[in-house]
Amino acid sequence: MEQLALKLKGLGDPTRLRVIRLLDHGELCVCDLMAALDLPQSTVSRHMSFLRNGGWVNGRRKGKWVYYTLAAPSDALQSEVLEILRRRLPDLEQARRDHERLMTHLANKTEETCSN
Repeated sequence: MEQLALKLKGLGDPTRLRVIRLLDHGELCVCDLMAALDLPQSTVSRHMSFLRNGGWVNGRRKGKWVYYTLAAPSDALQSEVLEILRRRLPDLEQARRDHERLMTHLANKTEETCSN
């Protein structure tokens, strides 16, 4: 029961749902998420910690930044929830705006963007 609660707690915030939608794009650096969400690094990192602890994302460090991907579902429930989110989140206005900001950011991103 505790594992289920921890997993669901990971999704218990609108910002974390926004992150799930963005990571459907593929691996993203914290700096990419900051740009798309228009949030400071500390806030994004705090949300990523919840998602990582709930088993929703995997992270890898490269220099000063962490790059995140969606984790492979560990059970049928997580798989079903992720499937529902993938169907529903793109319909939400906030998710569309985040996705547009991400696409603009990635189109203008240089090698130095995440090196600072």
